[in-house]
Parts: sequence; C-alpha cells; structure tokens
Amino acid sequence: MKILVVDDEPLARERLLRLLHRLQPSANCWQAASGEQALVLVERHQPDLLLLDVRMPGMSGIDLAARLDEQAQPPAVIFCTAFDQYALEALQHQAVAYLIKPVREAELARALAGAGRVNRVQLASLAAVATPQEAGEHASGAPRTHLVSQTHRGVETMPVTDVRCLLAEQKYVTACSPTAQLLIPDTLKELEQEYGERFVRVHRNALVARAHIVRLQRDEDGTWYVVLDGVEQRPAISRRHLAEVKQRLVAG
Repeated sequence: MKILVVDDEPLARERLLRLLHRLQPSANCWQAASGEQALVLVERHQPDLLLLDVRMPGMSGIDLAARLDEQAQPPAVIFCTAFDQYALEALQHQAVAYLIKPVREAELARALAGAGRVNRVQLASLAAVATPQEAGEHASGAPRTHLVSQTHRGVETMPVTDVRCLLAEQKYVTACSPTAQLLIPDTLKELEQEYGERFVRVHRNALVARAHIVRLQRDEDGTWYVVLDGVEQRPAISRRHLAEVKQRLVAG
C-alpha cells in the first residue's frame, strides 16, 4: 500500500506516520505539508490512500479531495480533523472515514480497513459545513467550541461552556458537566494550552473552569478542594498550585 499523509502541522504528520509504521509496516509512506505539495506527490507516487487534514492554509483538504476526484482513479481518503462538526457529518457519509485528532491507533486501524473513495456528493456536504468563520478559527488557532469523543454509541460532544472540570486518570481525561461525563482523547496539557484563561490548573491531574468556581474549601486534614456549581466533583488542589490558584481567583 502507498499512503500519503497531508497536514500542515508537523507533529500531526509525525504521529500519523508512527502509527502507520506499526499498523502497515510494509507500506510506502510520504508526507506533505500543504495541498499544493500533496498534488505534486500524488502525481509522482500515485498513492492508494490519503490521510488528509480538513483545514489547511491555502488549499484545504476539501479542495484537494475535489481536485483528486477529477482523476480517473482517485485515491481513497481518510479525513483527519480537530473539528467535531466534521466527525458528526461522517455519520451521514459512511463511505469516507473521519478521524478526530489526536488520532488513536485503534481508530486508525478501523479507518484503514474501511476507507473509501470520496465522491462529489460527500465533498459538497463537507464543504457546506466548512464555514468561513470555522476556517478563520483554524487559521488563528482559536479553541474548539465542543469537546469530542468517539464511543461505542458513536460520536459524542460536550460544549466547552458546560464543562466544570477536566480530570486526568490513566490514559484518558474526563470532562465533567452537570448533565454528563465524557472521556476525551486530549491531554490536560493540550487542553490548558488551547483554552488559556478559561481553565485553572489546580492539580497535575485536574483543570477547573474559572467561571464555575463557587469557593475553595479546606477539609479537617488540611487539604484544599474546589467546589464547583452543578457537579459533585471536588478536585483537590495540590500544595504546589494552591498559592497560584488563590492569586488567580483574587485577580478575577
């Protein structure tokens, strides 16, 4: 199999190439940082499959797939995206695989087994939800509005504004809201970088939403906790983070 990974983010390309090396050790793999570069490599190597970022500066993944669809034998396509709306769209268009970043090995394995060739109807549907506002958000690095998880029930999302805390345990992070809990593939470090001042680090295993902090509470054993509105979770505050948490809350 010949596979081309197309993504403007170097770390995303490297991660996919590592996964492909484990899943398809005999495959010939190339990488491209843009749609324009990908067109050159497609003509040169005639890959069987593209792992394709949806949003890229210049030629987007949608535009690239449309160009490839004009070929007599276009390659199969697996779209990779950080935007949950594209994943939800995948439920309506099962012929094309979609993966939510950061891509998991098991999900990539399933996608490799079921990837299909994109058609014009699917491209039109995908382009319809790729609004200019969303394109600008990707270019500017604006945070997502929803957290996304792929579960046995399908694709599930949670509005970031509903999240009270983010708790890390083993390999997963749990997003907690008053009505639900969602296991997500992101790390706390990635979420902290993405959402900036929205969440406060209170422990190496916990971020809490500043807007939903009711108070800080100290138990008899001297441990400090964060009391949040609408949820039972009370994330503990580590000694390392206590002074900073108090300072940030006082500063507003």
